Amino acid sequence: LNKPEWYLTQVLMWIGNHAKFLDDKIQPILDKAGSSVNAGLEFSRALVMLILEKLAADIPFLLYDDTLFCHLVDEVLLFERELYSVHGYLSSFPSCMHILSEESCFQRWLTVEKKFALQKMDSMLSSEAAWVSQYKDISDVDEMKVPDCAETFMTLLLVITDRYKNLPTASRKLQFLGLQKELVDDFRIRLTQVMKEESRDSLGFRYCAILNAVNYIAAVLADWADNV
Repeated sequence: LNKPEWYLTQVLMWIGNHAKFLDDKIQPILDKAGSSVNAGLEFSRALVMLILEKLAADIPFLLYDDTLFCHLVDEVLLFERELYSVHGYLSSFPSCMHILSEESCFQRWLTVEKKFALQKMDSMLSSEAAWVSQYKDISDVDEMKVPDCAETFMTLLLVITDRYKNLPTASRKLQFLGLQKELVDDFRIRLTQVMKEESRDSLGFRYCAILNAVNYIAAVLADWADNV
């Protein structure tokens, strides 16, 4: 249960190792018979169906172990990325995302995603470098003087988007978007709390860093507004 990468990697190896044989030997037979079947894709689809069976059998046993469940989701997302980008798998075929979209599994995924995101926010705001820009010594890169915590937070949101963008239904994606909106509001509250502590020194280093953070986050969210 703690090594889903073993069978996921094995399937990717089988797909890669058989590609030339299927293209050179099997596909011409199908073409000659007038069939529209793509040998390589059908081979991939059959192996993915085995993975879906395996996932459906395994998930109930690791649903309430955060570490194992998160590891499984991470490995499945890596597998899906390679399946589509390297092996040309079709989005209309069955995929692991259908399993992750099933109600009990999906709700668990949302819960652990939120838990780890909040932990990440705790650590980045308590960091000594939270209000310092990573690029403070490079003036042409650092026009907005973005503090490290704001940049890390937006990267966190981007990573979450990257993780859920291939979900098969819009309703599931919207639930993840709802989580991101919660996180933005949580971050806003945290910034407000720090700002109140610094209100006596409104020209101070940290107060200005908070304003820069807000300006940067607003600008990035405006850029993302065109991303459906």
